[in-house]
Amino acid sequence: MNRHAMTPVDRRRSLPGHRRRRPRLLRRLLALCALPALLWLAGLAWFGFTMPQTPADGRTKTDAIVVLTGGAGRLAEGIRLLAAGVAPVLFVSGVDPRVDRQSVLRSASGVPEALAPRIVLGYRAEHTQGNADETALWARARRLDSLRLVTANYHMRRSLLELRSALPDARLIAHPVFPPAVSRGQWWRSLRGIAIVNGEFYKFAAALIRLTLAPAGPGRPAS
Repeated sequence: MNRHAMTPVDRRRSLPGHRRRRPRLLRRLLALCALPALLWLAGLAWFGFTMPQTPADGRTKTDAIVVLTGGAGRLAEGIRLLAAGVAPVLFVSGVDPRVDRQSVLRSASGVPEALAPRIVLGYRAEHTQGNADETALWARARRLDSLRLVTANYHMRRSLLELRSALPDARLIAHPVFPPAVSRGQWWRSLRGIAIVNGEFYKFAAALIRLTLAPAGPGRPAS
């Protein structure tokens, strides 16, 4: 191109400094886009590797055992604790309304006849926040001060967060169970484990933000 025929814009673009600025700007944009992903990965690693890795103390007595439905082994562990005498009553939150009582008890591989009257089923909850509100209403109606919470290890942190918000004065004991895909710190070894922990980390972060901005107590709007 004839230099005398170049426009001022063409002359600026032909300068070496202009050509150097473009890769630098591109690198900055890439770094800016990568930062949220790196922060998310760091948070995911923290969340995954700080999940409970060992069973809880199963001896401390509480006013009730609370099982949150939604995963294998939770109800069976709650019934085992009830039989061991760590609490006088077991509350199961989030039972499907289409499932009758006998079907629920059968799903736990049989329940001793003497324990069946001490198992209370809650049918109102449809999510973890609902579990917390349903449990809080049930516990307040019976003036219970302490609860042993049984749920999956990956689900425990969010469950405690919700329940402490709905029932701030209660003493809570975490009693995790360990699904195979996420047990004993092995979640990162399988795509299923990573997917479970990633999904739960997202839900925990959303719940933490909501509860930071919203007042505590039952009757909160669902997220």
